[in-house]
Amino acid sequence: MQTQTRMTHFCSADQVDPALAAQLIARATAFKRGATPSIPLPTYVANLFFENSTRTHTSFEMAERKLGMTVLPFDPKQSSLTKGETLSDTLRTLAAIGTQVAVIRHPTDAYYQPLIDEDIPLHLVNAGDGAGQHPSQMMLDLMTIHEEFGHFDGLTVGIVGDLTHSRVAHSDMQLLTQLGAKVVFSGPRAWYTPEFEAYGDYVPLAELVPQVDVLMLLRVQLERLSDAERAEFSAATYHERFGVTEALYATLKDTAIIMHPAPVNRGVELADALVTAPKSRIFTQMQNGVFMRMAMLELVCNS
Repeated sequence: MQTQTRMTHFCSADQVDPALAAQLIARATAFKRGATPSIPLPTYVANLFFENSTRTHTSFEMAERKLGMTVLPFDPKQSSLTKGETLSDTLRTLAAIGTQVAVIRHPTDAYYQPLIDEDIPLHLVNAGDGAGQHPSQMMLDLMTIHEEFGHFDGLTVGIVGDLTHSRVAHSDMQLLTQLGAKVVFSGPRAWYTPEFEAYGDYVPLAELVPQVDVLMLLRVQLERLSDAERAEFSAATYHERFGVTEALYATLKDTAIIMHPAPVNRGVELADALVTAPKSRIFTQMQNGVFMRMAMLELVCNS
């Protein structure tokens, strides 16, 4: 494959413009249809996950193996990071022994920027940083929407839930707006902070649901809330006020779809019976994630 774009690191939604988004969606779709990867082999990759993950971690590893990459096992809890080694020195060690790519999830916002500034000698792929960016989730979301509608221009996308702590909201709202979609927000009003105002209005949930083509729900990230916020949180109350109940689901357009980055808190942001309902694309997102991550990894490996 002749890449149209060079990208040494893939860390932020800011790196993706509409042209690159279209390129990646086309390549991921080709992979889904059985296209043959094109990367230099052997290529060695390490996945450094400093936060728990099921979907993103296993999806990246599946993508890496489908590309023919050799996955170097790495557990941060069993590494010299526990002895005080810096992340930079860990990555330089991995590079020194022949690793070309590091996929990292880290609790610190923009952890990757100092590493890029010091010219770390391998490709970095961001699998999520704190409450900052999640570019691979953004791209698999775009792929899923494009697969459903064939375009973005004129679509109304509602992003609902824990906006403040969501990497997904921060990443998706930027590019969806550039692609011509109308973004609107809902959920607890306190989580609709000024950073979201530039991308879309706040709309009460019962008014928003019938308007949208895509209803993108976000998990309540209890692990990022303060002790006081966690103590006050009630799953039942949240579901009643800000969750999609079966009655609210019935008000969706016939052509609308529901998305969620998962894990889903069943009975909180979405009624249990709706996780696999006809309008849900939650598991389609997961399937598409493998192919999109293949496209992203192929891009950086050929840069």
